[in-house]
Amino acid sequence: MADMQRDRPLSQSDLDPDPLAQFAGWFEEAREAGVFEPEAMALASAGPDGAPSVRMVLLKGFSERGLQFFTSYESRKAGELESNPRAALLFYWPQLGRQVRIEGPVERVERSETEAYALARPRLSQLSALASPQSKPVPDRTWLEQRVTQLDQEYAGRELPVGEHWGGYRLAAEAWEFWQHRDNRLHDRFRYEPDGAGGWRAPQRLAP
Repeated sequence: MADMQRDRPLSQSDLDPDPLAQFAGWFEEAREAGVFEPEAMALASAGPDGAPSVRMVLLKGFSERGLQFFTSYESRKAGELESNPRAALLFYWPQLGRQVRIEGPVERVERSETEAYALARPRLSQLSALASPQSKPVPDRTWLEQRVTQLDQEYAGRELPVGEHWGGYRLAAEAWEFWQHRDNRLHDRFRYEPDGAGGWRAPQRLAP
């Protein structure tokens, strides 16, 4: 993609007063631009000792209530989110020269939402979620593949169960930051913060 599509000005007047609407617009532009997996986001969490960790996950929905993703409740990330239920998300769309940062508290989604999402996934993805003891040591890849095969045979012709160990989280955004690449490292950055009355203050420009 040409540099002219990455180096474009971003001013306060370009931004929607609602950061969720601003995010929705940028997210759709990333899709239209052919960004590979525009829903991919870095999820940063920390354990009770404050030590940070980060990994890539996929956004599976967003609304006024927050941004959703799914994982094993027995994974490392889930353990950290349960002990320290705050997190930060980062989207990076290099073709557009854009980043979005989001911070806030995290909670589990309702079980009904988890089940609705899980049962809408491709069968092979459902099998993988059932078979994988996420973040735990396993003998080798063959062991995982055999687990998938066994479960597929066990539930042949039947709907797969949704394991109690697997489900969703929702991050309720308390702060948003939108970053637009500009040449010579003089990037445009704007941060939204709550106004204390249920809305958002006008986005504030930050130095790059």
